[in-house]
Amino acid sequence: MPPTPPTKRPTDAAYLDEEPPLPTELLNLPWIDGHNHAHTLSWNDRERYALAGCEWMVMVASGYHWTPYKPVRAEDVRYLWDDVINRRAAIERDHFFRARLGLGVHTGVRIEDPDELLASMDAYCELDEVVAVGETGVTPSQHVEAWGLDEQRAIVRAQMELADAHDLPVLLHTPNTSADEGRSYRPELGTPGYEKNTALDTEPVLTGENPELEAVKLDIETARDAGLDERRIVASHADGNNTEYLMRETGCYLSYTIGHSWLIGVDAADVADVIDEYGPERVMIDTDCANVLRTDPYAVKRAVFELYRYGIEPDAIRKVVWENPREVYGFDGRDTRSSY
Repeated sequence: MPPTPPTKRPTDAAYLDEEPPLPTELLNLPWIDGHNHAHTLSWNDRERYALAGCEWMVMVASGYHWTPYKPVRAEDVRYLWDDVINRRAAIERDHFFRARLGLGVHTGVRIEDPDELLASMDAYCELDEVVAVGETGVTPSQHVEAWGLDEQRAIVRAQMELADAHDLPVLLHTPNTSADEGRSYRPELGTPGYEKNTALDTEPVLTGENPELEAVKLDIETARDAGLDERRIVASHADGNNTEYLMRETGCYLSYTIGHSWLIGVDAADVADVIDEYGPERVMIDTDCANVLRTDPYAVKRAVFELYRYGIEPDAIRKVVWENPREVYGFDGRDTRSSY
């Protein structure tokens, strides 16, 4: 029996059973963010990654939002690639986590001379700091100028073939169904928290009952045509609209973007449900933090604790946030500091 506390009246402790064991190992569990645009964030935001225990990240340089001109030319995308290559080492030096790169051609905007860009990618894929091709994948609609499905699929396939040739994973941008916003904002103001001129989006080139899922299916079909092992595909932005298809009919990894749950409606509870149903073997999470979005560099660290609160065991959590991305992006054979 514990000693009676010297309080004037009984406290909560007098009515509680034994305290549950706490998973203190989760406090120092290392984690990997397999998809972000942290090179576009502030210094303070990158410091938040370090404070939260991030050991590795994949900074994706293919976001079309930062290209200076529209329509986009190959030289605009090359500028983005070159910029993050130039800054990567300094980011590591300042914040102590390891930063690697994903380079690709995003189809969210039409590129005027894509063949020129693809021709240059082979040499970029040879760089040690490049650990993934992407993000890329068919998108139902574009920004400013539409890009036909046949052209998109050709661009995606060429990148998948490059990834296969260089034994790199492909980071797939899977279009998702947005969260229910409830009452709409003024249309001329766009979406608060997302600094994109949504009024410039084009009419969809992919229509039908579920164009977001159809885009994902086209990507998988393209990967099979390209001969890419599906275990080398990371379907980022996975959600309830595509989870069943990807889990049951492909061998891909599914990465759930939780850095802006307010926009796409995916959070740690959704990830816990997926782990319960399918297991943790092909599940990852990422933040997709970028300077055009209201995002949260602490999202993965928060999810570590939330997953445990939702009933996920520490070994499964470790697999999702550390072991799976470390294996997929090839960090196993690199200089990893953690003993996990």
